[in-house]
Amino acid sequence: MTFDFKSYHIRSINASDEERAVINQELKDLYASLSAEDKAIFNEQLQTFLVKEMANIGSEYAAIKSQLNNNN
Repeated sequence: MTFDFKSYHIRSINASDEERAVINQELKDLYASLSAEDKAIFNEQLQTFLVKEMANIGSEYAAIKSQLNNNN
């Protein structure tokens, strides 16, 4: 089983607080519907997704910071 966390993430980027609450509830409902085995898979895939996203943000931040320092 593979979970598409990126689609939830993309939907939430420009969502209002109310829309984001609905998206979060969808994820909670999905999680609640899973078996114990699938919950473990869900958690592992979510952790992997979050680590990758944080790494991407860190790389983008470093690149922007480097460009700003080079322009000064």
